[in-house]
Formats: sequence, structure tokens, C-alpha cells
Amino acid sequence: MDTLTLAAAGLGAWWLFRALSRPSYSYRGRHVFITGGSRGLGLVLAREMLRRGARVAVCARDREELDLAYHDLSPRGRVVAIECDVTQLGEVREAVATARARLGPIDVLVNNAGIIGVGPLETQTLEDFERCMRTHFWASLYTTLEVLPHMRQQKEGRIVNVSSFGGKVAVPHLLPYVASKFALVGLSHGLRAELAGTGVMVTTVCPGLMRTGSHLNAEFKGQHDQEYAWFALGNAIPGLSMSAESAARAIADAAADGQAELVLTLPAKLAVLMQAVCPELTYDLARLVHRWMLPGPGDGDTTSVRGRDSRGTLPEFVTTFTDKAAARNNELAAGRFSQTPPPLPV
Repeated sequence: MDTLTLAAAGLGAWWLFRALSRPSYSYRGRHVFITGGSRGLGLVLAREMLRRGARVAVCARDREELDLAYHDLSPRGRVVAIECDVTQLGEVREAVATARARLGPIDVLVNNAGIIGVGPLETQTLEDFERCMRTHFWASLYTTLEVLPHMRQQKEGRIVNVSSFGGKVAVPHLLPYVASKFALVGLSHGLRAELAGTGVMVTTVCPGLMRTGSHLNAEFKGQHDQEYAWFALGNAIPGLSMSAESAARAIADAAADGQAELVLTLPAKLAVLMQAVCPELTYDLARLVHRWMLPGPGDGDTTSVRGRDSRGTLPEFVTTFTDKAAARNNELAAGRFSQTPPPLPV
């Protein structure tokens, strides 16, 4: 038997052992705490967890979006919606305490809160980098440290860190975003190693392009309409992107299985593999994309413009799928309802 055959047999045996030794985990009756849960992927994850029988707490900064999310989620199960800026440690502590008081100890933490800023380096400011780090890295660390003591005490828990394939492969014109997502991947991997044997399992999620409707709330700099066009187009094409609902099911399954890392969409998996195996080729391709396919900085304007105000001449039929996702997933905010919903219960 040659070395290659032995290696393949060993890998197969290891995979089988891991699959058989993973503990069964049900979300039924569990308390799941989701940051950034008022819209987009976070809202879809909340629906999926409720479908699986969990009690769900969602937090977000925007009161109006939370009201809309609550009235979407409350008919599906037991839900608490908490106003919280997760970049502020004090607010995180208050939100976690409120969730515990309403729904009991937190069994599953999903760090999903995120922001997306698109534009060349010339248009990015120091504040853009700091804001992304506060949202993606520090906020995830704050919530994790807040829930960890109880999880370790009960010797069981799940922590899900939603990063991005941009946290594994640097994508041009997303530098503050990818830098902070790389940091989150490092934190998540390190946490998993250090928590081994405690019963607390950490899953790092690196989605590729998803049809969540986030293109309308992403922020664009420089030549806004051209930056919006390439970003929205990539999110809109089936095959390159996946539905938020499919992503939510895969994330819930991976966390239940205690999976270390989940990369979503075939293009994202291929990009991550290429980065690992052929880093020079990956760099050269990124350089060519930046130079020949992406817009230049224009006049270097550092003003951020939301996607909904950056459509330019891009035909609306091109983004039909993602626009429908935006309507489903609360990305349209108040425009989704014909009248303002009643306030959340105190």
C-alpha cells in the first residue's frame, strides 16, 4: 500500500471518527442570542432557530428595525428584541442581562452583527477601519466574554462567529471589512482551541455572496454607482450567491454538529482553497481585478452613500432576487409595513 493510499485511508478514518463522535444537539428549548438580528441574515437565522424550537433574543441598534423584526418573529415562537449597540461594552452587558432575565441562561451565542463599506483605499478613512474593528472584532469579543462564564459552568454551549470568506481571502475595495473579518476568524479559531474540552464549541462561519438584501444598506464610497453595480451584481446572480434561508439552515446545522468552520457557496470554497494552495496566484488575480475590473477612486470622495441611493443606471431587473430578499428580510425597514407597528412590550 503506497503512502498516498495510507494517507487517504487515515483521513477517511479520522473523518468517520469525528462524524460518529460529535454529540447530538437540539435547539429545542435552548436560548439563542443573536446580534444584528433585526434584518438580513440575522433575522433569517432567528426565524430558523425559532423553527427548530429555540427561544430567541435578537439585538440591534435601530429601534424601528427591531420593532419590525419583533412583529415578524413573535408569531413564530418566544422572542425578545433588545436595543443594543454591540460596540459598547456597557450596552452589551445590559442586553445580555436583559435576555437572561427574560429567557434564562444563554445556550447559543451568534455573533452576526456586521457592516459593509465598499470603495478603494483612497476613499477609506481611519474611522472606517476603527468602525469595522469595533463592529466585527470587539463586539464579538464583548458578547463572548459575557456569556462564556455560564457556558463553562454548565459545561455546554455553542458560539457562532459569522465572519466572511473575505476573512479568509482579501477582496479589493473592501479593505476595512476584510481586515476586521480576518481578525474575527483569528479570534474564533483561537477560542475554539482554548475551549476544547470545556463543552463549549466555537464555529467559524465564512459565507460567500448571499441574497440577503444587504446591498441596499451597504455603504459605498468613491464612484458610488459603479461600486454599487459590481457589488450588487455579484450578490444577485444565482450560482455565485446563495439564499439567506439556505445559509441559515447550513449555519444552524454546523453549530449543532460542533463543526469548526463552515465556508458557504462553491465560489467561496474555491477562493479559500486557492488562497491556501496558490497564494501568489490569488494575489495576482486580485491585483488584476482591482486594476482592470473595479472603478477607480474618482475624486477620492470619502462620503458614504447607502446602496439604495447608489443604483445609478443599473437596471432594477438585474437585482430582482436580492431586492425581493430585502423586502423579506427587513432591509427596507419602515417601508415594509403600511403602518407603524405597535411598540415592543416592556
